[in-house]
Amino acid sequence: MLKNWAMMGLGSGPSGKIYITDNDTIEKSNLNRQFLFRSKDVGKNKSEVAAKAVSVMNPDLTGKIEFSVDKVGAETEHIFDNKFWENLDFVTNALDNVEARSYVDRRCVFFKKPLLESGTLGTKGNTQVVIPRLTESYSSSRDPPEKSIPLCTLRSFPNKIDHTIAWAKSLFQGFFNEAPENVNLYLTQPNFVEGVLKQSGDIKSILETISKYLGSERPYTFEDCVKWARLQFEEKFSYDIQQLLYNFPKDAVTSRGEPFWASPKRAPDALKFDIDDEDHFHFVVGGANLLAYVYGLKGDVGEPDKTYYQDVISKINIAPFTPKKDLKIQVNDSDPDPNADANPDNDVIEKLATSLPSPSSLAGYRLNDVEFEKDDDTNHHIEFITAASNCRAKNYAIEPADRSKTKFIAGRIIPAIATTTALVTGLVCLELYKVVDGKDDIEKYKNGFVNLALPFFGFSEPIASPQDKYNDKVYDKIWDRFDIYGDITLKALIDHFEKEEGLTITMAAYSVSLLYASFHPPKKVKERLPLTITQLVETVTKKPVGEHEKTLILEICCDDKNDEDVEVPYVCIHLK
Repeated sequence: MLKNWAMMGLGSGPSGKIYITDNDTIEKSNLNRQFLFRSKDVGKNKSEVAAKAVSVMNPDLTGKIEFSVDKVGAETEHIFDNKFWENLDFVTNALDNVEARSYVDRRCVFFKKPLLESGTLGTKGNTQVVIPRLTESYSSSRDPPEKSIPLCTLRSFPNKIDHTIAWAKSLFQGFFNEAPENVNLYLTQPNFVEGVLKQSGDIKSILETISKYLGSERPYTFEDCVKWARLQFEEKFSYDIQQLLYNFPKDAVTSRGEPFWASPKRAPDALKFDIDDEDHFHFVVGGANLLAYVYGLKGDVGEPDKTYYQDVISKINIAPFTPKKDLKIQVNDSDPDPNADANPDNDVIEKLATSLPSPSSLAGYRLNDVEFEKDDDTNHHIEFITAASNCRAKNYAIEPADRSKTKFIAGRIIPAIATTTALVTGLVCLELYKVVDGKDDIEKYKNGFVNLALPFFGFSEPIASPQDKYNDKVYDKIWDRFDIYGDITLKALIDHFEKEEGLTITMAAYSVSLLYASFHPPKKVKERLPLTITQLVETVTKKPVGEHEKTLILEICCDDKNDEDVEVPYVCIHLK
């Protein structure tokens, strides 16, 4: 997109300016299509490198591109403030998630700025034009939510490699991210245990994990880490499978007399550890090295020495499997979890809490939690997830996957093709010319939908922004609002709407806080009427209005001149 702008001369005029921001850094996998970057740029900020690259392409842009590494969102509104947005002529998205797109869309609607939206997925691509008071916004329509894998399928009844990969990633997160985080919270927050006791969820499991990580399973050498990984292999791929078959033998039948293990369910088999099996070996190697990182211990340097692992593993005493006779297993996701302990035994919880080592005895001690990173082949992340997934796949006679496929699925990699990107950015720039030219005829604009694999190219007019009316006034449901300048009192606001709009405010809310309602007791209404909107917000929310806040948004319910409840735009109070 930036290359196209440089070639078009956008922003190169005397008062021209381009603002770009990206909180990401350049990775090796970007280089096959993000052609403003080179191998030497890996690890640098994308926005900075891109700005310098296009300034070489078009010297007139030198000093005209202001780059940032801040994520655009609610937490950075002190950076991308009202003045920043008001200064823009238009906005272009090049984002990779719906949440960020929706946020930028909301800001563009609020500040009435044109938005050029686009996205790609492999050979597919789309472009959307959002023009103030002319078209609907990006958020006016939504794709259906992505289907998630049922928990009972992940826990006990996988039938596809996607299921085993999702299970393996969850195992990775639990062992090396969530558990260390909980341990660190326990060590740093004085009232952590009390907070855990008040929250919902598996309280017993959290406390047991902390107890293990600081006690019975705490490693002191890399050899301890190897032993831990080998025992985890036994638990996950042998004990758990044998327990499942204890609950549901291979010849089990349902209450209707039908075979329990019928498609899509697959009857599993427990694995017997074999160090010569690549997946078995790499599960232990990956797990041992990741646990060593968590505890700050030195792991393998270079390729793992199989002889060393064999020697350590040979010394481990593997206890025979003993079934848990009272353990129940969830069969359908619609069924309640039979092991969900809504009212855990207080004595057990109290005993667990008191058995934890005192944080003061571990002053300054912290674990390193692991943030999943798919592109570093030396960090053992993909190694562990691939091995864990394939071992579970072997449990259930599912075709295993190589590291490449596992990385693709576990890393949620969205396929990107340079030709699709080039086409989509070109289509966006065609619409950009129309925005700059000030076209106000919706038929002049086009949304694009392409699929190079078919090939398919489709274009349609943007959907017009919907309208509504109250009394005899027609308004735009997306782009219109009531602008009130100055921090007026609640009474003045109510009087203004009755006099100027013929509307009686029956309720007014700020965020999730109800500021005023006609059904409030007369005493409460009388107390609130003289307060300014800022004072009212601070009184009700019990939080100060930030100094950077220039506007307050109120949602109101109103009755029209006929005392009928009508839908009206929101109110924007301009404070400064």
